[in-house]
Amino acid sequence: MRFDNTAKYDYSIGFMCSRLNVSRSGYYEWRNRSDSATAERRDHLRLLIKKAFDDSDETYGYRRIHAQLQRWGVQAGPELVRLLMRQMKLEACQPRPARVCLTQADDVGDIPDLVQRDFTAPRPGVKLVGDITYIPTWEGWLYLATVIDCCTKEVIGYAMDDHYRTPLIIQALKNAQRNGKVVQGAIFHSDRGSNYTSFEFGQFLAGHGFKRSVGRTGICYDNALAESFFGALKNERVNRVVYPTRNQARRDIIRYIEHWYNHRRLHSALGYNTPAEIYAAHQEMRLAA
Repeated sequence: MRFDNTAKYDYSIGFMCSRLNVSRSGYYEWRNRSDSATAERRDHLRLLIKKAFDDSDETYGYRRIHAQLQRWGVQAGPELVRLLMRQMKLEACQPRPARVCLTQADDVGDIPDLVQRDFTAPRPGVKLVGDITYIPTWEGWLYLATVIDCCTKEVIGYAMDDHYRTPLIIQALKNAQRNGKVVQGAIFHSDRGSNYTSFEFGQFLAGHGFKRSVGRTGICYDNALAESFFGALKNERVNRVVYPTRNQARRDIIRYIEHWYNHRRLHSALGYNTPAEIYAAHQEMRLAA
């Protein structure tokens, strides 16, 4: 006996009802019955889940989808969202790229670790982290240096070029200062990459009132916030496209940071708010004080 969608054409209704020990009237009542309220609600949820998933460029898992539904005023438990996403075969992109190490192996003196893996801050601009990553293009690597605020998780400064020499990371910090989101005396934390521990960069930090901080060699958890951003950038964008030129990569990364990551992406570490929302809330509290 076949049980596919064409089975009803192979056997009569009367034959099937007799084999299943149900009445013909019961079968027709079941077939003509309208969807239950639960089924209708789940159909509506599926539409909203698909919209949230598409709006995120297929990057949101069930937790962020659940948070987005709540922001829309839609009540649904996270496990229900997870179940419906599984039924709809919606899977967030999570590639795992290899990482080229840009960190030196040798120890570099007595620069302290002022962060100690605490990537929180009471207000914006007082504790920052930075790092460098690389973006593949057909023209060669494009290097990206970032400055991230520990309070808001916002990328407040960044710079890109075809090299990762010290002027690149200095430019990223200058851009953060130019945006007006750095407090005098702020901590700047990084890994022990040769540029971040260089004499030239140390002079820049001292001359601009930064407190210098570095993690331990080869311990990614000591700069986890910066690593987390690079993971999101590559999982959600870079590893899903091909960049023929550095300029195309540069434009795409700017769009990701400015239009998505800082202003629209829901961050679990921020209670599923955006960095822009957290910064605005702190500004309101500061003005009200």
